[in-house]
Amino acid sequence: MRILHTADWHLGKTLEGRSRHLEQEQFISELYDIVVDEQIDVILIAGDVYDTVNPPAISEQLFYDSLSKLADYGKRKVVIISGNHDSPERLIAASPIAERHGITLVGTPTLHPIQLFIEKTSESLHIGALPYPSESRLRELLTEAQDEEALQAAYEQRVQSILTKLCSSFTPSSVNVIMSHLFVAGGSESDSERPIQVGGAYTISPALFPSSAQYVALGHLHRPQNMYHRDIPIRYAGSPLAYSFSEAGQTKSVTIIDAKPGEAVDVKEIYLQSGKPLVRWKATSMQELYSWLDKKRDANSWIDIEVDVADVISMESIQHIRGAHDGIIHIRPQFQLNQQSREHTHAESLAIDEQFVRFYERQTGGAKPDEELIKLFFELVTDEEE
Repeated sequence: MRILHTADWHLGKTLEGRSRHLEQEQFISELYDIVVDEQIDVILIAGDVYDTVNPPAISEQLFYDSLSKLADYGKRKVVIISGNHDSPERLIAASPIAERHGITLVGTPTLHPIQLFIEKTSESLHIGALPYPSESRLRELLTEAQDEEALQAAYEQRVQSILTKLCSSFTPSSVNVIMSHLFVAGGSESDSERPIQVGGAYTISPALFPSSAQYVALGHLHRPQNMYHRDIPIRYAGSPLAYSFSEAGQTKSVTIIDAKPGEAVDVKEIYLQSGKPLVRWKATSMQELYSWLDKKRDANSWIDIEVDVADVISMESIQHIRGAHDGIIHIRPQFQLNQQSREHTHAESLAIDEQFVRFYERQTGGAKPDEELIKLFFELVTDEEE
């Protein structure tokens, strides 16, 4: 059978207030084409369907439209678990209708494995599905100890016991897959992932995954990446779009697994084309920055700009820069320090206005206050003294 593994759609997520909805629609369209072209039998979505527990209605509509299209009236099986960004109750609300279309929605951790029969290949697929396992979603206090090591040990022990139970149905005559949304030690994070520890979840060792599994499909980390233990492929599919500038330059993808009972799986990556790239510019001067804008550099990208300057960038210049490229997110001036500002001078030996100038330079990275600001400072000092 052919399984497609994806995760971390984060529908409804913005980039500093900029909507990514159109890009997410483009991803769903590209995903559907991949599913058809690659003749996929089962789709696994490993958590963080939404970016918040209360997503916009337009994002919910996109999710349900995508499920309907991908499942194709039950032609393909679709299994979805909740991540730390999702509301488990909201995610499973459509279960009565979804199940009729071969769609399985799992909101909170249970001890019941999922068993599916794939008619096209006449094979059984057993899935140990573990949604985001925080203490609150496990609905239990794992330990009363406050020591961090004791908390970590208790968490790993509980997760291992759940995984062992979920995998108890794995047999040599079935395709056996573990699916979860958590942080496995050794994974590489990015800024757009909220810490998994929030809400009482910690890291786990890859050694916790039972050896009876043929593949481990994970969500949470946005960089596509592999880990192995006992020759079992453990993979984060990654997010379909770059959601922070720490992901600039990453190639996004979905994962396809060719699996047969009792055999090692074959894993391949399908790279995605949809979505705007996130790009960082580092200009050595305002002139260089203006030259890039005139040349329409990275015209279809989201841009984070860092530019070397000698003084504060005027509001007029900022407006001009933003007007020249509608994808600019940040403009971060890097002030060039002169030798005099680098020299240490004892504050007691300086006049009050010079102390303020030095303080302002340190706080801004080298910019000098104008006369009006110095005058305002003196007025505040005088009022305080009075």
